Amino acid sequence: MTPLVLLPGMMCDARLYQPQIAALSGSRPLLTFPLATQDSVQAMAEDILANAPPVFALAGLSMGGIVAMEVVRQAPDRVERLALLDTNPLVEKPEVKERRGPQMEAIRDGKLRQVMRDEMKPNYLADGPNQGAILDLCMAMAEDLGPDVFLRQSRALMDRPDQTETLKAYPGASLVLCGRYDGLCPVERHQLMYDLLPNSRFEVIEQAGHLPTLEQPNDTTAALIRWLEAK
Repeated sequence: MTPLVLLPGMMCDARLYQPQIAALSGSRPLLTFPLATQDSVQAMAEDILANAPPVFALAGLSMGGIVAMEVVRQAPDRVERLALLDTNPLVEKPEVKERRGPQMEAIRDGKLRQVMRDEMKPNYLADGPNQGAILDLCMAMAEDLGPDVFLRQSRALMDRPDQTETLKAYPGASLVLCGRYDGLCPVERHQLMYDLLPNSRFEVIEQAGHLPTLEQPNDTTAALIRWLEAK
């Protein structure tokens, strides 16, 4: 059985995939990498490739998807299949890059919790009964990772490469998935990735925002299983 490597989003860890890990752990080897020790997307991908199995399925959400695309760029023959969740193949927009400077300064001033609460978390989720608990989990993951990881990940995202050519060239079975109400990485961005990937399926998770793995875990897990089982 091909191992599955899961890459979490910015300031997230394996808990982002808690429901999927619970559902899939009995059927295949699972690995997660926290994206916490490097400050470039290229170095993060190199670190994953140095520690991952020789061949693996790869899924990444948000920043995890950005790093997953770089893994494919560096070593496409090692990635049997690819799932890109709520992510973006393009370079960072100038206006987003400009916002990162004040964010990073606030983090250096000890305001991690405030930045996560005021500037990032409002963009994450669709309205729903579990929103509060999911936001609490996001805050716990961010505080456990800490300010140094925030700064490294911010630098990596600011300088990330465009991956449109990577996607055009990747032949493996691919899944492009997003929440219907993702305010950070909208549906149209995922349509672009679906159009670029030659062997892909596109799934939109209803009643979910940027974190469908937690907002609608059953639907997201089912989509991942369909992708893993696709010929």
